[in-house]
Amino acid sequence: MQNVEQDLKLEAALALLERQSLEAVEVIDTRGEVIGVLTRQEVESAAERKERLARSNQRTLAAGPDGPPDTATDLLAEVPVQRVLDALHDGVYITDALGVTVAINQAYERITGLKRSDVLGRHMQELVRRGYISKSVSLEVIRDGKPVTLVQSLHDGRKILVSGLPMHARDGALSHVVTSVRDITELLRAKHAQEQLRQLHSLHETYSVNAGTDEQALELVTSEATAACFALAERVAATDVKVLIQGETGTGKTLLARYLHEHSERSAGVFLELNCAALPEGLLEAELFGYAPGAFTGANARGKQGLLDVANGGTLFLDEIGDLPLSLQAKLLKVVEEQRFMPVGGTELRRTNLRLLTASHHDLAARVREGRFREDLYYRLSVVPITLPPLRERRGEVIPLLRHYLGHFCQRHARVRHFDPEVLELLASHQWPGNIRELINLVERLVVTTDQTLITTDMLPAECLGPGGLAAPSAAATIPAGVRENHATLTQCTQALERELIHRALERHATTRAAASSLGINQSTLVKKMQKYAIRRQR
Repeated sequence: MQNVEQDLKLEAALALLERQSLEAVEVIDTRGEVIGVLTRQEVESAAERKERLARSNQRTLAAGPDGPPDTATDLLAEVPVQRVLDALHDGVYITDALGVTVAINQAYERITGLKRSDVLGRHMQELVRRGYISKSVSLEVIRDGKPVTLVQSLHDGRKILVSGLPMHARDGALSHVVTSVRDITELLRAKHAQEQLRQLHSLHETYSVNAGTDEQALELVTSEATAACFALAERVAATDVKVLIQGETGTGKTLLARYLHEHSERSAGVFLELNCAALPEGLLEAELFGYAPGAFTGANARGKQGLLDVANGGTLFLDEIGDLPLSLQAKLLKVVEEQRFMPVGGTELRRTNLRLLTASHHDLAARVREGRFREDLYYRLSVVPITLPPLRERRGEVIPLLRHYLGHFCQRHARVRHFDPEVLELLASHQWPGNIRELINLVERLVVTTDQTLITTDMLPAECLGPGGLAAPSAAATIPAGVRENHATLTQCTQALERELIHRALERHATTRAAASSLGINQSTLVKKMQKYAIRRQR
């Protein structure tokens, strides 16, 4: 092996190795001792590094004093541009200043389905015209000279987020447009699903009837008058037969509808209620059937699900069905017959699987005769009609209801209240024109407005006093016949009537206090009049 001196120049060492076809030489110091071995590979690598450094210095000098002498940048410049682009996860699309495609990466091919051979060398206007993309960001950047971001639609319906950035040459002129592309189809689907879920929650909160509400918190209190209604409801609950519940406002129609739902095979599904008399026709149709995107001015751009969709698998209770407009009755008939419906502004029928329960305080048969309700819809809805009697015909339920709601509202408002027995006796004979709803409101009013633990008769509102809802006897009927026949004076007639009314009040009520309340006078006044007319209470 040949020796070389340690201060031999790189070029001389390389020339020596090549001239003598050597793979390695020994290196000696100034004293002639061997200090190492120099291989051909080491010499060639050193020569390449020296050449690259020289080229970098030349570029730095050409760039002027502001040019960054970055060796790492110089090394990166030797990496093929296409390899760098293909390493990116987002798609990259590059055009020249005229809008002609010069490069795309593999991610762009993967996201869009377009191949490099389909777009390279083609102008962006041609690609838009052929339907490859819906709109060109590159052309907008070229036109406006500033960054642009928009959402594009691909030919297969997917959505991509496209951001174009202008690149300028040293003289400031536009040289290229670099566009990054990201597939946001799944993101938009997730957002749409989230909006639909928000709509569902909103509809549930608006139209669901929870067991914790005032009218549903009650364990079933039935009397002979209503026991038959609930027994019939229990027999038909397991089927999907249509049930029409009729009765005055406030008689508990919603409670009976929920009872049907909870005893059905759909009890695990939702129970939604819509009052057909509470909304104008346009809004009622949108809430019930939903609407397609852009169906009308102000509509949600992505459309909205209706209750027929939301109640799928559960029960939809349409209260006051007698007030449903005739135009919507025709659409509802299709739901009843085919379990299909058309959203507002839609073009395709949608299917639903729900149980439909209806109720009305109107006589629907009379409405059919008047032409205000469709006969075919009436017979399809009233396969099993159930009529709830008013509360005045269910006297046995009044006191249990009063006690239940007293406890309910005392707990809600953190109060301690009790009914005086005379109050219960007086309210038991009240007519209750507003039925259970009136009773609920009265109990809550008494709980929150009274300042004493014991609720007495003098705390009751005026409509609950007097004859207590019982028909007051006419003056002629109460004046003794002898007085009428002898043409008694006005004073005599008045006293006779007063005596008779006191007698009747004492017969109806167990205590003088209750009797006095029914007459609208104080207990002390009643006692004085009893003494005046020598009336003794029968024990």
